Amino acid sequence: MAFGARTYEHSSGVTTATHRVLRNTYMLLGLSLIPTALGAFVGMNMDFSFMAGSPIISAVLMIAVMFGMLWAVQANRDSGLGVVLLLAFTGVMGLFLGPILQVAAGLSNGGQIVALAAGGTAAIFLTLAGIATTSKRDFSFLGKFLMIGLVMLILASLANLFFQIPALALTLSGVAVLLFSGLLLFDISRIVNGGETNYVMATLAVYLDLYNIFVNLLQLLMAFMGDRD
Repeated sequence: MAFGARTYEHSSGVTTATHRVLRNTYMLLGLSLIPTALGAFVGMNMDFSFMAGSPIISAVLMIAVMFGMLWAVQANRDSGLGVVLLLAFTGVMGLFLGPILQVAAGLSNGGQIVALAAGGTAAIFLTLAGIATTSKRDFSFLGKFLMIGLVMLILASLANLFFQIPALALTLSGVAVLLFSGLLLFDISRIVNGGETNYVMATLAVYLDLYNIFVNLLQLLMAFMGDRD
């Protein structure tokens, strides 16, 4: 009986801790949308014409900044500074949305397309979060396949910086939406099942999934629905 009681208390403690991480993750995720929106607003009003002249160098610099800030967040994930750095990172990621939002703004139905991409991203999040939370199934078996897919996607995207093939870019965007949807399910499942106990890192993972889903969904919608008249 005593052993059973201790087991129950331990299980209850794990469940409480998991719920706390999940709650804090969602709260910080919601908060991260504020600097993202502010960064996007600033980005929309910036001149990114220099990127057109050297897209490869610009992409490398953006990746370097992103990975540098990711490292800083991870290094400080157990302190309050980690939260500040995470919010700063989401602000920079919002700034990086500037070029694609400027293209969308040039479309007569650009506002509708951005809203549709945001709504689609939210629908994917709510659906997959609901599946991971209610089923409590362990989706860790997807990890290796998703990692291989992510590496291949990055390599193909870098290659297309040189080849500039529109059809390949659209194909990669479609694959990216599916891949990051899988990663979103994987990351939320890890939180629900106690595989991720740090809410800063949990928020970072979920944020990057949603960010990439939104960007690639927006690219697809602009390609197929964009009205330039």
